[in-house]
Amino acid sequence: MGPLSGVRIVEFAGLGPGPFCGMMLADMGADVIRIDRPVDIAGKSGRVDAFSLGKHDILARNRKTVRLDIRDDANKSAIIDLIKGADALIEGFRPGVMERLGFGPEAILAENPALVYGRMTGWGQTGPLAHLAGHDANYISVNGVLDTIGNKGEKPAIPPTLVGDMGGGAMFLAFGILAGILHARSTGEGQVVDAAIVDGSAVLSSIVWAFKGTLGWGPHGTNLVDGGPHFYDTYACLDGKYISVGAIEPQFYAIVMDKLGLTDDPDFKVQMNPGAWQQQKAKLAEIFKNQPQAHWAELFADTDGCVWPVLTPDEALEHPHIAERETYITKDGVTQPAPAPRFSKTPAQVRSLAGEGETDIEAVLKSWENK
Repeated sequence: MGPLSGVRIVEFAGLGPGPFCGMMLADMGADVIRIDRPVDIAGKSGRVDAFSLGKHDILARNRKTVRLDIRDDANKSAIIDLIKGADALIEGFRPGVMERLGFGPEAILAENPALVYGRMTGWGQTGPLAHLAGHDANYISVNGVLDTIGNKGEKPAIPPTLVGDMGGGAMFLAFGILAGILHARSTGEGQVVDAAIVDGSAVLSSIVWAFKGTLGWGPHGTNLVDGGPHFYDTYACLDGKYISVGAIEPQFYAIVMDKLGLTDDPDFKVQMNPGAWQQQKAKLAEIFKNQPQAHWAELFADTDGCVWPVLTPDEALEHPHIAERETYITKDGVTQPAPAPRFSKTPAQVRSLAGEGETDIEAVLKSWENK
């Protein structure tokens, strides 16, 4: 059932990081109940059309959904009864919304003093920007993270919502909720977890700040681990595909030089000379573009050269390592990432897809009473 079997969480459905946090906890066996809007509130779809993904809404897997209009006072007592039996709550509204609905931390913690009240926002519950809208790119812009991403001399490169929403937001909320539950179980005291994407993604940049204080950190695309060196970058191949090189350590770098026939090339004798990196990159680019990706993958196979093909998501499914570890799985026709990390005693699993757990609040309350 997973290492979090027995943990009960109420999730007020939203978009992006909140659902991803709920998915992570549910993957690990937590009993997560989503409170979502009735279908007639959002134009007969239950949600904005662009996000009506049906069973392909991977972020909604592994949990039951109760559809209630949380603005209707008639539903309030039942929702509070549900929260009374929970270990934690997840909500992702702007600051003040839950308070206006009657489900704010002060009111809810009075009903369930041991509850961990998880709040997921972009800007946080406090600060001059807390009341404003925003998206992933905005949060990582203001905290300096986006400026660290991109090629030399080019504009910052906006990544998918992995850095902000999922990494800096959802994963920090999940971590905070679990830390809060441990505290509550030892003390009986619940608390509010203020998880802000602007904060969490800043923590993800800790290595940048470590470099800034020691080796220094220059403009994006000029540093040791951001695509600056010739030995840490991607290169185009003959077939238009790409290869990644990550040979930082001298012994790994030596393997790359040997495989490419550059061991005695005076232009590559010194690895850590930032002034020569662009010239060295240009020479490597000329070499890599003369053969297709498969050639380079085979040349560096079973070596510590740290040279690997850049695969598309579909191609990754066929890679022997990814396939053997079942990093991606297919359930009922839906291919998706498998739960992670792996546990030796309490393995996590995908038990159900989005839409398979529709239920009503009375049934949930009854099931929780019987456990």
